[in-house]
Amino acid sequence: MLAQLLGVSVQTVRLDRAALKIPELRERMKQLARGDDQVRSLETQEVIGQIVDLQLDKEGVSLLDIDERHVFIKTKIARGHHIFAQANSLAIAVIDAELALTATARLRFIRPVRIGERLVAKARVLQSGRSRSKVRVETYSGEDMVFQGDFWVYRGTRLP
Repeated sequence: MLAQLLGVSVQTVRLDRAALKIPELRERMKQLARGDDQVRSLETQEVIGQIVDLQLDKEGVSLLDIDERHVFIKTKIARGHHIFAQANSLAIAVIDAELALTATARLRFIRPVRIGERLVAKARVLQSGRSRSKVRVETYSGEDMVFQGDFWVYRGTRLP
């Protein structure tokens, strides 16, 4: 399905997944069943989008299919707060802490997103300290980057 969606061969998808160190679905399902790298800072229902890969304090990937709930009625263009919410919740989810809150964010919306597009958000922890971490999230539709954000996330066990 992914190969069809991207217009490439199945082998290309397998090679890209291997290069990006994204395990196959069966392996990801085993990890989830074992409880490896589960989101600690949010409840599952609080995550915007579907997390498909998560390595705490390292990286994560989530998917969001843009439908009528996410767009302006007149233009069918996605509202920015949905794109931001996917990125923000992934930036928080990737942090290995009981409490993670966005302290600051620097955002760039690169192009409009339309109804029917699938957004793939990829988060990478760039810096990790005792009380703060910097997470970069890049969101793609196909090969087009549509959003980029750098999030400084407070991490801890209680509110500051």
